[in-house]
Amino acid sequence: MNETYRYVVHQRRDKDNVTTEHHYRVELFIAAIDSQLQELNCRFNESATELLRLSVMLDPRKSLNVEDICKLATSYYSLHFTDHERNLLKLELQHYELDVQNHPQLKNSSTIFELCRGLREIGKSGTYHLLDRLIRLILTLPVSTVTFERAFSAMKLVKTRLRNTMNDDFLKSCLLVNIEREIADTFPTDEIIDDFYSMKQRRAHLKVHKVNG
Repeated sequence: MNETYRYVVHQRRDKDNVTTEHHYRVELFIAAIDSQLQELNCRFNESATELLRLSVMLDPRKSLNVEDICKLATSYYSLHFTDHERNLLKLELQHYELDVQNHPQLKNSSTIFELCRGLREIGKSGTYHLLDRLIRLILTLPVSTVTFERAFSAMKLVKTRLRNTMNDDFLKSCLLVNIEREIADTFPTDEIIDDFYSMKQRRAHLKVHKVNG
């Protein structure tokens, strides 16, 4: 690894003192990490990054940080908690830390989902209902993110330059069929045509009438 790295003919040869370790560590490994970080920074803005960071505070494998969890509820879920409930959440978290965190059934939880399920199984989801609500809100985050990404990807395919004048209702219907195409593929074509005809009289004939012969 300490020997001089020899570049192939089409690569740069301006540095003859580059070691093999430097080439793989700096020019390949660190360059790949920088590229990944740049891609993540483009996909997730500062607000989304902070939301994900605060969500980690609910990881059952980590020590409970009451202040950060309350900040999560205040900054991003203010519509789901009243001022009074946010004050109660802090007291609830302090009690939870002493009462439940070392529970034999919960201390082995490795994910937020397992923690949510464990609280329900031991009957503590009602006692710590505000914490349970916050966990359920966090669990919907990946689903919401994926849905939005699929919607924007579908919009690029559906709303082309030639379809730029379609109205919002028609665009919404096209996107719904495209995004949920796995479900749409299960609908029989004849039933779709029947529903289309039942809406109003159509001049176009989509059905092929069988001739008895």
